[in-house]
Amino acid sequence: MLAAEDFIAELRALAPRYWHDHPFHLRLHAGDLSREELQLWAANRWYYQRSLPQKDAAILANCPLPQVRRYWMERIVYHDGSRDGEGGAENWLRMAEAVGLDRAEVLDERHVLPGVRFAVDAYVNFARTKPWVESIASGLTEMFSPGLMRRRLADMRENYPWIGEEGFAYFVSRLTVIAGEGKSTLDIVVEHARTREQQQACVAALAFKCDVLQAILDAVDYHS
Repeated sequence: MLAAEDFIAELRALAPRYWHDHPFHLRLHAGDLSREELQLWAANRWYYQRSLPQKDAAILANCPLPQVRRYWMERIVYHDGSRDGEGGAENWLRMAEAVGLDRAEVLDERHVLPGVRFAVDAYVNFARTKPWVESIASGLTEMFSPGLMRRRLADMRENYPWIGEEGFAYFVSRLTVIAGEGKSTLDIVVEHARTREQQQACVAALAFKCDVLQAILDAVDYHS
């Protein structure tokens, strides 16, 4: 079994597999996407966003530890909101509307590409079938995202001035919580991955999540 600092280093070494340098994201940040391409991205990213509470509910169902369940339950509330009209999913719908989509066409998922649906469904199924520690480890992409989120917000405001400020509510609210979530998630994984085999499985889980995110953008980029 690796010492905690070596295990963390092994997890962080996967950062180059994150989707920050995907060609589609590079075009997004450069301001090179058309309105239609932004709409395709927003509609397909919606399918990922709306599936996150189901993924988190699967982790809850598999986890026997009340203290972890209490902490993880907050994520479902964050995405779904405590009432209608609130939460991360609602904020993403506002992004979709801000780039010109009708809410109804996002909710009925008519624009969701087969490759995106396959990748996201695989992620939810992973959480349903794998040990809870591995499923939580798959979410450690949070370690890699705060810098990207800040840059995306700044670049989109600058390069797509026609998007109303209400469309950026998802990114603004996410920045307030994502750094803390990443640290807390890492603490849970380090504490409960107690054998070398479990540590390796957690590293593989994080690699799998990176591949899911890459697959989402591969599908969107191909159809752009």
